Amino acid sequence: MNRKAVIFLADGMADEPLEELGGKTPLEAVDTPAMDSIAARGVNGTFLTLPEGLPTSSDVANMSVLGFYPERNYPGRGPIEAVSQEIPLRDDDVAFRCNLVYASNDGVLRDYSSGHIDNRVSAQLMADLQEKFGNDDVTFYPGVSYRNLLVLHGKKFSDKVNYFKPDSSQDIPLAELPLTPADDSPEAAYTVEFLNRLCALSAAFLAAHPLNAGKEAPANRIWPWSPGRRPDLPSFSGYYSGRRGAIISAVDVIKGIGKCTKMTVIEVPGATGFIDTNYDGKVKAALAALVDHDLVYLHVEAIDECSHLGDLKLKMQAIGDFDSKIVAPVLKALEGKPINFAVLPDHPVPIKLRKHTRTPVPLAVCGPDFEPDEVQQFCERLAPTGKLGFLKGDELVKKLLGL
Repeated sequence: MNRKAVIFLADGMADEPLEELGGKTPLEAVDTPAMDSIAARGVNGTFLTLPEGLPTSSDVANMSVLGFYPERNYPGRGPIEAVSQEIPLRDDDVAFRCNLVYASNDGVLRDYSSGHIDNRVSAQLMADLQEKFGNDDVTFYPGVSYRNLLVLHGKKFSDKVNYFKPDSSQDIPLAELPLTPADDSPEAAYTVEFLNRLCALSAAFLAAHPLNAGKEAPANRIWPWSPGRRPDLPSFSGYYSGRRGAIISAVDVIKGIGKCTKMTVIEVPGATGFIDTNYDGKVKAALAALVDHDLVYLHVEAIDECSHLGDLKLKMQAIGDFDSKIVAPVLKALEGKPINFAVLPDHPVPIKLRKHTRTPVPLAVCGPDFEPDEVQQFCERLAPTGKLGFLKGDELVKKLLGL
C-alpha cells in the first residue's frame, strides 16, 4: 500500500539522566505533548543511527535514518556539504568540512563554532582566507556560520586523513588533536603536511584579523575534518520503488544528503540551524511538500547546538520549541489524514559530555499502519519497552511508506 509519511528529526535530542533533573533526561523533563501523542497513539522502539567503525557525526546518523547505509556508502562530510553548496568536485578533488574555531592562548580548543559566528562575519573571513591563501592547490568556500569548506585540488592530495571532530574535542589541547595520515601513502603524508602548514599560517592571519578584535570567542583557527571525494549515493526514488522524498533543513550536511540522493531540498528563508530558526516557515514548507511527495524529512538542528554548548536550560527550551512549533502544528494540520508519522533524534548528545555517542536513539511511530503499544511518553527510558523493537538500515522508511 502506498502511504505518505513525515519524519520529525530532532538533531541531538537524546541524552542521559541528570541529577539536577531528578534523574530524568532533558526530554523527559520537558513537557512535550505532541511527541508524547505520537508515542501514545503509536508504537515505540529504538533505532541504530551510528554503526561501529564510522564517525559519530550527523551525516552518518541522518544517512542511517533515511536508510542509505553509511557503512556501505559514506563519502565524508566535506563532499556532502560541497554538493549542498553546488560546488563542482573534480575526480582529483578532496573536500574537507572546515570549521572556524576558537583556541585559547594556552593552546586549547575552546569553541568549535567561534561563538556561533555570524554568517556575514564568517563569510568575510573565508573570503579573506581565500584571497590570502587560495591558489591552484586550495580553495576556501563559505557556508553557514562556522560551517565552511576547504577543497584541495590535485592527485598529490589524499582523503586518507585521520582527524578529530571539533564539536567532540572542546577543552582539549590542540597538541592532542593532530591530523595524521590514515595510510602509508606519500599522498596522505603530503596532505597532512600541507594542511598543518596551512592551519598554522591561517591561525596567524586570523589572530590579527580586525573582525576578530575584541571577540570573546574569536575565529582564530581553521579546522579541516571529514574529507572525501565526489559522492555517489543511490537516489531516494530509485531505492524506494519510485517514491518521492523531500528534505527541509537549515544546514548544508542534511541538504547535501538530500541532493546526493536526488530528494527535493526545500529552502526555507530564515532557517538558521539555531534556536532563532524559522519554525513556522519549516512547518508550511513541510505541509506544502506533502502534496506531491511521499515522505517529508523535517530536520531541526537547534537542539544539537545547545547540547554541544553544554547549556541545559537552552537545550530544554529547544526541545520544547521543537514540540510546540514543529511537531504540534504539523500534527494538527494533518489530523485525520492517512499519514504515518515518526519522531526521533539522529544521535544522543549528552549535555555533560557535549559530544555525540553511539547509543541507539528513541523512536516513536504512529499512523494507520501501526497498532499502539502501552508506551505513553516519548523518551529514552520508555522507548525500548515498546513493541516496535530495534530498527536499523532502511527498516524505518520502508515501514513508513508501506513497502
